[in-house]
Amino acid sequence: MSLVYSTETGRIKQEKPVAERPKGDGIVRIQRETKGRKGKGVCIVTGLDMADTELKLVAAELKKICGCGGSVKDGNIEIQGDNREKIKIHLEKKGHIVKLAGG
Repeated sequence: MSLVYSTETGRIKQEKPVAERPKGDGIVRIQRETKGRKGKGVCIVTGLDMADTELKLVAAELKKICGCGGSVKDGNIEIQGDNREKIKIHLEKKGHIVKLAGG
């Protein structure tokens, strides 16, 4: 049990721990996934150790290059369609080590 209220100080605020993403091995992986998307494929970019704001900027660049939509979810970038080669070329130009994962 944790202390919620004290007669001396009043309500005690509970601090929620901030969940940190696990650090990757420095390799950016791009995989194609269709599971749970009604047959529509997306490319999932994992392994970028960046803050959410930086990830959103990278996602915007990738969406512009591929000419399609996408989003940032749980520290991963999702780009619609099968554009793995375009994404790989762009990230390698930026200095990342990139591998194509999955099928």
